[in-house]
Amino acid sequence: MIKLKTKRLILRLPTLNDAKNIVEEINNFEISKWLFPVVYPYTLKDAKQYIKSSIKKAKEKLAETYSFSIELKEEKRIIGGMGIHDIDYFNQRAEVGYWLGQNYWHKGYASEALQALLNFAFNKLKLERIEIPIFVGNKPSARLVKRFGAKLEGIKRRAGRSKATGLVHDEWIFGLLKKDYKTKK
Repeated sequence: MIKLKTKRLILRLPTLNDAKNIVEEINNFEISKWLFPVVYPYTLKDAKQYIKSSIKKAKEKLAETYSFSIELKEEKRIIGGMGIHDIDYFNQRAEVGYWLGQNYWHKGYASEALQALLNFAFNKLKLERIEIPIFVGNKPSARLVKRFGAKLEGIKRRAGRSKATGLVHDEWIFGLLKKDYKTKK
């Protein structure tokens, strides 16, 4: 299984042992309201379904999805999740999504994890383009991806319904090309 390591984090496939920890972090309306697929409240059953699906997808020969739990080395605790989805190897593109537990915001963890994921996408998977859809209004997430060179390419109107809020949202579509990717020191 693939593990991405940074100074403070390990990005790895979630396991069933992570379920309780994932629920503790993502079962927060301030997080789930920004994510299409995440229900609120988020239960242990939801976490186990997500983990089983992630494990199944990881076993595919040419995976179209890589889901990672973000583990804080110091605490040996899952603090978030991040993934590459809808991988199109022929066209060398994919979509990236992520979330981070609220107690871990504004500490550089999202940047550190995203850099590891983008390095993996561009260097190991040989992708040339990453799309990052972000709900219109999620300014911290938009600032994060811009730091890596992502450009706002447009707005996808009425892109989908949030499972947490039931509301239909517009999305900013950010694009990041390998040639524009800026790594952080």
